[in-house]
Amino acid sequence: MVTAATAIGQNQAPAVNLKQLKARQQDAWSSGDYAVIGTTLQIVGEQLCEALDLRAGQRVLDVAAGNGNATLAAARRWCEVVSTDYVPTLLEGGRRRAAAEGLSVTFQEADAEALPFGTASFDVVLSSFGVMFTPDQDAAAAELVRVVRGGGKIGLANWTPQGFIGQLFKTLANYLPPPAGTKSPALWGTRARLGEMFASAAATITAEPRHFVFRYRSAEHFLDVFKTYYGPMRKAFAALDASGQQALGRDLLALMAGMNRAGDGSLVLPSEYLEVVIAKR
Repeated sequence: MVTAATAIGQNQAPAVNLKQLKARQQDAWSSGDYAVIGTTLQIVGEQLCEALDLRAGQRVLDVAAGNGNATLAAARRWCEVVSTDYVPTLLEGGRRRAAAEGLSVTFQEADAEALPFGTASFDVVLSSFGVMFTPDQDAAAAELVRVVRGGGKIGLANWTPQGFIGQLFKTLANYLPPPAGTKSPALWGTRARLGEMFASAAATITAEPRHFVFRYRSAEHFLDVFKTYYGPMRKAFAALDASGQQALGRDLLALMAGMNRAGDGSLVLPSEYLEVVIAKR
């Protein structure tokens, strides 16, 4: 999460320095320990692999893989998997998880906007709550299309703007607006934006709304875990003074209170995402 740049003139928005934005994002994702949260999302990777109807022996690339949820799901289905991310500590976590299960996976540091693989190198390319955070969305989408073969598939799990995580992003942006001209990651969770990025290369695009359910001891427990381990939220709170931190905390707790269906003091909170399967021409 970064502050907005100063406007140039009265009506002209400043040009977005995507390289600087990417560096800040990488720093944010490298802070904390995303794996603490990421491992709770494992079911999404499993369901995405089922939606893709993976077959043993297929060559699969996981882009912005984090600590490897979709990576492991594909490897459990006897695919030949390459797992990539631009945060080395997350890749190391995925490597340890694969070793613990005896799964054969290749881990490689890589930028989703400039993948170090040849054209048509993979049967399937997937990303679970990962590639959606790239600063240059069109470049990342073009890379997904480039490295998958004709007739292959791209599988994505993307948070929607109207779901809980989409609303959480919006709440954070109220306190620390992103630079003018940047696109929200949650746009990847809309059919319109997916069409803009992929329709020209796609035979079909299927996007089904799904829900991941966050389950924590309480809303306060969720907030404590995310403030401690979720890099973007850590950075957001660190950038605010004490009164700002208190206000942001109250707003996040209010957001959860309005969406929590537990009724017993714990947190059971569904968050909508789009499960996307793109068949390449």
